[in-house]
Amino acid sequence: MFTGIVTAIGTIQSVEQRGDLRAVIACPFDPATVDIGASIACSGVCLTVVAKSGTIGSMTFAVDISGETVSRTASGMWSEGGKLNLEPSLRLGDELGGHIVTGHVDAVGTLTELRPDGDSTRLTISAPAQLAPFIAAKGSITVNGVSLTVNEVTDQSDGSVQFGLNIIPHTAEVTTLGDLRQGDSVNLEIDTIARYLQRMQALRAGAGA
Repeated sequence: MFTGIVTAIGTIQSVEQRGDLRAVIACPFDPATVDIGASIACSGVCLTVVAKSGTIGSMTFAVDISGETVSRTASGMWSEGGKLNLEPSLRLGDELGGHIVTGHVDAVGTLTELRPDGDSTRLTISAPAQLAPFIAAKGSITVNGVSLTVNEVTDQSDGSVQFGLNIIPHTAEVTTLGDLRQGDSVNLEIDTIARYLQRMQALRAGAGA
């Protein structure tokens, strides 16, 4: 379980296609605090640490990424030199600064517009139809592993949905969101609470039929 509060940006140092894709990621974590088998969210994808090395502030860890995961995440994100938002899994007693995040990508969205909005940056993201019931104004959503608040929602005639977000300068600086460009793909995870509410509503509707 995660919170969507990114603690570091990692860089993919190398990738190797084995049975699965093995990626080695460099980051500023302390290897003494990262166990083999631990979970780390990498731009919204929960992955398991299978090897580690290095020292405090200059650590690398390896993860194995299945073909299924590659196919369901943002295009090109697992390339050598790519930047990833990193968040270790939540520990008992940690502050829940964002919202409850599982690290499972529900769909890939597309950044359709990016423009200045005061000191912030306004992003408009298009999401597929299956996510439309779960995205609401003032609700939470995870974009590339970052917990964000939805500002506005516009349903499209084809069933898809567009939603707007504001990225403050601090968030742009400490995550990879500041590097996004129009047309980029992003990993989306809907709010867990929204998921259960929609399920409850569907069951009630079925019972009343």
